[in-house]
Amino acid sequence: MTSDDVRHTGNLLTRNPIRGRVIARGDTPASIFCAPNLISMVRILLIPVFVVLLLVDGGANGPMRWAAAIIFVLAIATDAIDGHLARSRNLITDLGIFLDPVADKGLTGAAFIGLGILGELPWWVIALVLVREIGITVMRSALLKNRVIPASKGGKLKTVAQSVALSFALLPFASLTTSTALDVLFFWINVVTMTIAVALTVVTGIDYVIKAVQAKPKPADANA
Repeated sequence: MTSDDVRHTGNLLTRNPIRGRVIARGDTPASIFCAPNLISMVRILLIPVFVVLLLVDGGANGPMRWAAAIIFVLAIATDAIDGHLARSRNLITDLGIFLDPVADKGLTGAAFIGLGILGELPWWVIALVLVREIGITVMRSALLKNRVIPASKGGKLKTVAQSVALSFALLPFASLTTSTALDVLFFWINVVTMTIAVALTVVTGIDYVIKAVQAKPKPADANA
């Protein structure tokens, strides 16, 4: 790192967060504009575009609906890409840790609400999911400073289940066929995948609350 990469503040050296690695592997600090963070930023910026395209034709299952569904699928799928880049190339930053769940929850939350507005998903299901997501996020922010809460694989599984269920619900496959049998098949695929997603959302939320209650406080020097 050169002298241009730092600025003097009294006796402290504070690194310019914009400078640093963008895509290359290494042990030096990563830029806040590294590739994983840029992907997360793009995903967040796509949320309003997705919402407009989903709602603009009022659920007519036309080109706008297809465009909205494809944007959702691509945006939600890139979660695996930015995560892999961050871990494999040591590009993990505090900003990235913040942006990644914002993108995930923003996309899924917008999809749930959009389907509710279109009358394609009951509002009690949407309320259940949103209360769980917001409640756990607030609880995590409040407790992690003072408690060690074990990580759970269920959270990632829940996110995958939501992504799959929402993708099936958004893609208007029924508009591609006039077969009643296929219409019934698509309907039950939506019902089954959404039921699994909602069940995992509730179960993992309860599991997190139990773990939070049972978690041991951090040692005093860990909070220093």
